[in-house]
Amino acid sequence: MTVDPDDPALDDSRVALFSWYHSSTQPDWPTRNFDPAAVLTPHTRRVMGGDGAVVSWAARQRAKALHVGTYEAAVQNMLRRICDQADPGAQFYLYRVHLKPSVVVRDGWLIDPSNFVGDVALAEVCPDGVDIARYLNYHEDPGGLSVALGRDAIASVQRVAVPVANAWDDQWVCDAAATLEAASVTLVPATGKFSRFMLPSSPRAAEGRKLGAALAARLPTNLQRQYESAAAFEEGDEPLVWARRASALAGLIEDPGLVLKELDGQSHRQV
Repeated sequence: MTVDPDDPALDDSRVALFSWYHSSTQPDWPTRNFDPAAVLTPHTRRVMGGDGAVVSWAARQRAKALHVGTYEAAVQNMLRRICDQADPGAQFYLYRVHLKPSVVVRDGWLIDPSNFVGDVALAEVCPDGVDIARYLNYHEDPGGLSVALGRDAIASVQRVAVPVANAWDDQWVCDAAATLEAASVTLVPATGKFSRFMLPSSPRAAEGRKLGAALAARLPTNLQRQYESAAAFEEGDEPLVWARRASALAGLIEDPGLVLKELDGQSHRQV
């Protein structure tokens, strides 16, 4: 895998002119005066080795680079987090990121410098005098260019909550909700060779899985597994609420123009 030599983001003079994107559960990303230790419980602090260890850990967290990339990379990052990092109920936000015109761009591009959890120290990719570094993203929108940068390289952001309200397919939602409402919620014991390891499931949940799989099949192959997991129907889900969310999540991929138009109408927050 390599970068398309005709990718316009390889032109240093144009990097700051592009809109870049980021998805996060933080409503004020990139957070001013970010304190990663603020959410740690006393027990967690003790397990980490006490206050001294926590201070060192927090300093390393603040030294990490921020990441922005294509719209596709931001959406895939959200799906990956919901799927792999147990964030199914979290509210996500899509950010359009505007860089400062004066940013100094590192020459060329890097192979994805992130570790297995997506972290990279800013100083490792942006030495003194450099504000941003382009890299080939292996994990989200594979083959596309993303950017590692510090908070000071960002001029402003626009934000919208995703999936966007009312951005679902009304007919699909109506049909899916009717199908789910008609299915029984009575739990049925699993059958088969591995049934003793499986929880009982209702016919309604089975229908939800079928509907989710059908939506996933319409999406690019590399997004299907993550989407199906992110939009999974759970026992007790309200049919109409689930159908709207599942359709709107798919819409982020199938019809990005809706959310991009929503972003167009948002004010710029100076960073």
